[in-house]
Amino acid sequence: MELRHLQHFVAVAEDQHFTRAAERLMVSQSGLSASVRALERELQTPLFVRTTRRVTLTEAGRALLTEAERILAQVRAAHEAVAAVQGVLRGTLAVGTEQCIAGVHVAELLAAFRRRHPDVEIRLRQWGSAALAEEVAAGRLDLAFAYRVDADPDQLRVVPLTGEPMTVLCHPDHRLAQAGAPVTPQDLADEVFVDFHPDWGPRRATDAAFAVAGVRRTVALEVNDVHSLLDLVDENLGVTVVPRHFRHKRPSLTALPLKDTGEAAYETVALVPSPRATSPAARALMDLLDTGARDAGS
Repeated sequence: MELRHLQHFVAVAEDQHFTRAAERLMVSQSGLSASVRALERELQTPLFVRTTRRVTLTEAGRALLTEAERILAQVRAAHEAVAAVQGVLRGTLAVGTEQCIAGVHVAELLAAFRRRHPDVEIRLRQWGSAALAEEVAAGRLDLAFAYRVDADPDQLRVVPLTGEPMTVLCHPDHRLAQAGAPVTPQDLADEVFVDFHPDWGPRRATDAAFAVAGVRRTVALEVNDVHSLLDLVDENLGVTVVPRHFRHKRPSLTALPLKDTGEAAYETVALVPSPRATSPAARALMDLLDTGARDAGS
């Protein structure tokens, strides 16, 4: 099995189209098709379902894609490791993060990294924590900053960064703001909630806190960005439960401590591949983080 065959297979799987994949790889479409057919002959199974409009992965193709991406990531890491031994850090650093993550100032960290390693191309992707964990485990990201997730230790290392309690944000005219006291999940049982998509860290932390308290809640207004969430609460359309550092983003809102949630808290971690799969660029970024580029109140 040749590496170029795996590279061609992954490109077609990503683009779901032979012509687009060939253009991106700067190879002929006939050559790309021959490469994929050679891989299918070697594995003795079709990898794609082909139509006139697009191609989709078969079950065997989906199984191969996970392993192919991991293999190619390890090959890239090997090339970068040799370059690092020679004194030059180059290649690509692919980083993932949640929005407004605590424990690290991502923009500041990446700027410091670029100053030290100008030959490394930086790529940034923003997703929820479960998706970030999958991307790192598959080798599509070098590392990610996320909410704590359960992970296979053979594929992912979970490096703690910081933790903080959850806070309720509401409009100043809301009855909870008028009382001005810490609240429990039971106090919020009948409230209309504004929250993030279920995969985002703050949503996962809130769901965990309410589960510990045995209180069911319904999220009526679901968003994928911080500003929309704060705008909805600012219009008194609902309340939200978020990590404590969010209270600084909209001072016009009333912030109330959330109590009686056991040990449930918002915990930020770095998700890094196993040591043998960690790229030199990822190690350099983590070293930079350890030297003091953290900002627990970002």
